[in-house]
Amino acid sequence: MKNSIYKRLIKLVFNYWPYLVLSTATAFVYVALNGISVWLTASLINNILSDFDKLILEQSRLSSSSILTLNEKIKYFTNELILRDTAKETLQMLCYSILIIFVLKNVFLYLKNVSLIVVQYRLITELRNKLYIHFHSLSLSFFNKQKSGELTSIIVNDVANMRQALTIGFQRMFVEPINIIAFTTLLFIISWQLASIAVIIIPLAGFVIVKISRSIRRKSRRTAVKIAGITNIITETLASIRVVKAFAMENYEVDRFTKETNNYYNLMFRRSRLRSIAPPITEILGVVIGVALLWIGGSEVLAAEGITSEDFIRFILIMFSALQPIRSLSNVFAEIQVGAASAERVFHILDTNPTIIDADNAIKDVVFNEHISFDNVSFQYEHGESKVLKEIDFSIKKGSIVALVGASGSGKSTIADLIPRFFEPTKGRITLDAIDIKDIRIKSLRKLMGIVTQETILFNDTISGNIAYGQKEVKSSKIHAAAEAANAKEFIDALPQGFNTVIGEKGVRLSGGQRQRLAIARALLKDPPILILDEATSSLDTESEKYVQEAIDNLMKDRTVLVIAHRLSTIVNVDRIIVLDNGKIVESGTHTELLDKSGIYKNLYDIQFNN
Repeated sequence: MKNSIYKRLIKLVFNYWPYLVLSTATAFVYVALNGISVWLTASLINNILSDFDKLILEQSRLSSSSILTLNEKIKYFTNELILRDTAKETLQMLCYSILIIFVLKNVFLYLKNVSLIVVQYRLITELRNKLYIHFHSLSLSFFNKQKSGELTSIIVNDVANMRQALTIGFQRMFVEPINIIAFTTLLFIISWQLASIAVIIIPLAGFVIVKISRSIRRKSRRTAVKIAGITNIITETLASIRVVKAFAMENYEVDRFTKETNNYYNLMFRRSRLRSIAPPITEILGVVIGVALLWIGGSEVLAAEGITSEDFIRFILIMFSALQPIRSLSNVFAEIQVGAASAERVFHILDTNPTIIDADNAIKDVVFNEHISFDNVSFQYEHGESKVLKEIDFSIKKGSIVALVGASGSGKSTIADLIPRFFEPTKGRITLDAIDIKDIRIKSLRKLMGIVTQETILFNDTISGNIAYGQKEVKSSKIHAAAEAANAKEFIDALPQGFNTVIGEKGVRLSGGQRQRLAIARALLKDPPILILDEATSSLDTESEKYVQEAIDNLMKDRTVLVIAHRLSTIVNVDRIIVLDNGKIVESGTHTELLDKSGIYKNLYDIQFNN
């Protein structure tokens, strides 16, 4: 898993290779200019401290010598660039050169960073889009097992963590070693003896970085889980704030939240402490070795043996400049571990396959003409769990109204969920005009259906937007007609902005009856041949139920309807009533026939009407 995560991260980054090539090319130029700037700075210091006549003599010696070391060649070309007739003119030229080099260096640094920014934000957008699109492809069973807050955390927080690791992290892993190699090469050019001592810091720093990075990744996994838990508590509490206040549970929810945030703080603190310890350790190791080199090299300079004062100044400046990329590399490993931990969670979602998919050559154009049939259908939510439905057999003829009744947990809503293929039967099959619904394209099947449930799902949009949901370029006259047929136009017209009124999240600014009538108007506008009503009036007061029931009566005209009924008074005139008990069909008939049987239906009827 670990290796595959890194391979997938690299693959994601390399989708933006033109920008990466630009960033890397400018980074190389930046590294080269950075090395030159340090070299020239050393030359500046030497120029100020040294006798100008000695510099001229040294340059004459270098120009007349037939054999020069690489260090001497670089010094010769540097002096050719900056040496002028007087010390002041030489200093002036050196200052101009340093200024130009530093400006160019920072121009290329800017280009490097901007090209990385493009990759960063395109990548984060692509990942979030992929996740969101993938969410919509997953089956309903996936969302029944997941917490909405955790999914929100993955798409927001984990993708944000990946941004840093995928772009700056990987780029620095490539560029900073080049920087270190460039500085180390210069050190060996100046003095291989002193450089041999200096490079001891690299394996020591690497050992520290690797040890710390492993622990950071473990803590990053736990941190991602904790922030997902916090997000879930926020989402859950805000969605249920009315219940929280009704039960005076504010203190309980605050305690639950603060406990999670405290746990998150402890994890974040330990992870950040680990991230913060690598750079100081690396720098301390560097300084210890640097001080040793100062002593050794400084002694040679004072004794006029080995390294010259100019080379020693240059060596020390370059060596301490090399500490910056080493320190930066230690942070990069930490960032990549954080990103890798988040990537595991993101890829886990992207690797989750929908359980309900279209068959090969699924039928796209389908028309409902005859009946919907359940043929020996059984269903269980998870393997090993008890069956929710057991050998269900019944048909709904086109144009008929069939009601399902039974105690809670008897399987009514599960039957309703199987028809639009929210779930698949464990055994048996469901057919539409003798065609197995598995052979029909899912979108084509669901276009035939309108669903109105007890829990009305509305969006933070205008009333018109909610009624026209799923429809494109709908005329306002049709929206108004659907609202009127749903007994909703009267209360809509009474609102300050009428059909343009924004109703809030889940329609919170409307009453239960008003929300339900909007859902019915939405179904009316869709005009589906098949209608599923899942206890659409069970949670309403008597007056609201009257308005909603009238709207439902309008909705059911000339349609094939499956009604899940809680209030038996709403189904006395349906064509057929199916009674479920413990996942089985135990009775079937009209209202009058079932009362005459004196079975479960009559018992339910007597309980409701106190007979």
